[in-house]
Amino acid sequence: MARILPIVMLTILSMHPSTVIGIVNDYASTAYITLQDQLLRMCLLISDLTSKMQSDWPTLSCPSNSGLTFWGHEWDKHGTCSESVLNQHDYFPTSLSLKNEIDLLQALQSTGIQPNRQMYSLSSIKSAIKGASGYTPWIECNNDPSGNSQLYQIYLCVDSSASGFIECPVFPNGKCGASIEFPKF
Repeated sequence: MARILPIVMLTILSMHPSTVIGIVNDYASTAYITLQDQLLRMCLLISDLTSKMQSDWPTLSCPSNSGLTFWGHEWDKHGTCSESVLNQHDYFPTSLSLKNEIDLLQALQSTGIQPNRQMYSLSSIKSAIKGASGYTPWIECNNDPSGNSQLYQIYLCVDSSASGFIECPVFPNGKCGASIEFPKF
């Protein structure tokens, strides 16, 4: 049986609403419904988006699934905090539209930064992204099995109407070293 590998790209985790002082309001929803009910509702609400979501906002779980559980979690944990601006249906295409405004992988590759397990300076990664976006990113790292600091997530901030990027008012404390590995996909 042939293995089908995903296309090489950086993907989106979520659009995380936060306050201007950097407080992230996870799980803003106060209404609790069963997972099964939530997934059914989600399936109905975003049925016109599913194909686009599967290609542009895939779940990376193994074995892969339709993505509904993942997207449901992202809406419940982060999207509900933005309900005054974006309803459940609008949250997903707005997030994808913002993601697609800046090709982060291309921004890195155009400056010689490749997903090849090599070490790159944190400042060069930030500079490459700022050059493409106009805004300073926050870089989150984790550690590989050898203890090397590696690129884990890239954050860019958006305005309160979710219509465009802005400079982040604050950055959370990170644990990236001065040199970080860009892991291979």
